[in-house]
Amino acid sequence: MDLALLRTFVTVHRAGSFTRAAALLGLSQPAVTSQIRTLERQLGRPLFLRQARGVTPTTIGDELAHKAAPHLDALVEITETGLDADSSLRTLHLAGPPEFTAERALPALTELIGDDGHGFALRASFGNAEETLEGLAAGHHDLAITTARPRGALLTATPLCDEEHVLVAAPRWVARIGSDTLRGRGAPALENLPVVEVHESLPFIARYWASVFDSLPAASGTVIVPDLRAVLACATTGAGLAVLPRYLCGPALERGDVVALSEPPVPPLRTYFLVVRTGTLAMPHIARAHEWLMRAAAGWS
Repeated sequence: MDLALLRTFVTVHRAGSFTRAAALLGLSQPAVTSQIRTLERQLGRPLFLRQARGVTPTTIGDELAHKAAPHLDALVEITETGLDADSSLRTLHLAGPPEFTAERALPALTELIGDDGHGFALRASFGNAEETLEGLAAGHHDLAITTARPRGALLTATPLCDEEHVLVAAPRWVARIGSDTLRGRGAPALENLPVVEVHESLPFIARYWASVFDSLPAASGTVIVPDLRAVLACATTGAGLAVLPRYLCGPALERGDVVALSEPPVPPLRTYFLVVRTGTLAMPHIARAHEWLMRAAAGWS
């Protein structure tokens, strides 16, 4: 069987589209379609179901991808790194949410860059869960960190760590509300305070309110900035209350720049997942980064 046909097949399987696969392979869409049809004729089975938006693998297609992809990835590893131990570093492409990737993942992974002759070069990109998983499936990334667990067999997710969310504000807001009033009334005491968030839909505030107060927030966003580090900076200066991950606001809490407005017995948590394309952990640089992040996460609090 022609390895070029298998490579095209695996790319289509990962991309979920002839069009996206053609762009990744540097081929025309008719060429990709022709190669898939040739492979289907050789196997005597359909590999994909054509749909209005992309393609869905058949059972046979999924089985073939599961068997072939790791071996093709291993061949790519050999051809790209070469057999010489002194060959250039392999590049790891990492994607994830900007704050967590910058504050947690990248500092951990930089310890592996070029060390003892077995390290790798590192390229990082930021995006939301949907963008990150799409890019991983299409082959743009090797490793992804996301708060959404992917479905299907194409991607494999491993729980990485849990993130505790904390409701915070500058000390002057506690002085204005009164700590006794806040402890006694909970959400109603907070409804008239300005809010700092990452989106107009108030995703962090809404999740916190539902989990802790069993209600929906009545407030609207006063300051909207698309980065949790900017949210913390605004909350520190007194712009309003915010819900932030503890790893990000912990130092500010210790310094007294912000204070926790609520201390629920069971704080809201969000799980991060470490995601790869199924089979790619056979590639040494991906496997090493995956293992290193899992070990590092065990010490994160």
